[in-house]
Amino acid sequence: MAQKKMGLGKGLGALLSIYDEEVADMEKDNETQTQAKKESVEKKTNSGVNEIEISKIHANPNQPRKHFDEDALNELAASIRTHGVIQPIVVNTDGDGYLIIAGERRWRASKIAGLDTVPCIVKNYTERQIKEISIIENLQREDLNPIEAARAIKQLMDEYNFTQETVADRIGISRPNIANTLRLLSLSPDVIKLVEQNRLSAGHARSLVVITDPRAQLKFATAACDGKITVRELEKFVKQYLNPDAKPKHQPPQQSMELKELIDEMQRVFATKVSAIGSDRKGRIYIDYYSRDDLDRISELLQLLKTKTLTLKDLREFNKK
Repeated sequence: MAQKKMGLGKGLGALLSIYDEEVADMEKDNETQTQAKKESVEKKTNSGVNEIEISKIHANPNQPRKHFDEDALNELAASIRTHGVIQPIVVNTDGDGYLIIAGERRWRASKIAGLDTVPCIVKNYTERQIKEISIIENLQREDLNPIEAARAIKQLMDEYNFTQETVADRIGISRPNIANTLRLLSLSPDVIKLVEQNRLSAGHARSLVVITDPRAQLKFATAACDGKITVRELEKFVKQYLNPDAKPKHQPPQQSMELKELIDEMQRVFATKVSAIGSDRKGRIYIDYYSRDDLDRISELLQLLKTKTLTLKDLREFNKK
């Protein structure tokens, strides 16, 4: 798998700039620093990229992420052997060595690839700042499941007295999004487990927060897990459960066999979930994607469909990428 060329990333880059400003303010307030020490700190906290010996870099014991998939690491190592480390590792000065703030997976893969040095951005943060960044950087990971994200947000709020607004500002997402994520922690343990297993989406799970009976929560969650029904359908069932005497709205139009076959064919072509709301005459078609890579793959497939006629063999080979 080729390593994707990218920069530090707007989210993490903006996050680090916040702590750089805090470091600068602390240095400014400390009037007893000598000029030599200032020059040393400036050298260590510069935002340039430095090649640093791997042997001088060590992992952060407080890194929230504990599991690193061996197969994925080996794939990344193979890419690094070919292309090098494109995205620098962010490290903190730590005595004669350096502590990883962000990029432990790249560091591990670089060791497997046999590199002697890796490109690093060197910082000089406090222990508290490092811990905050480690949690927030983990939150910004696309593969973090919603429950892990909720727990990390709660940890920031509990340990550092952060408000929802502060967390939202540092992560770079809206406060309502933070509130909705935290609400997932009020679900029953059995439903939380389904979310952690990626069998129940965050959207489905949020629909169940209003149900106070754990058994009813689990019943609806089980019915919705693995994409059996859409979030809107689940919301409708939950509303009916909470308001059994409410007058039912008109039933959705029946879909013809031809429309269902079209949706099935689109799912095979795009290799992802496709759903339709409406009838043959009017409606909407939804194409799901679960990561940026997934979205890029669908976009590339559309471009290919514009320029040539794909055979079934072409399509199978493309979806294997």
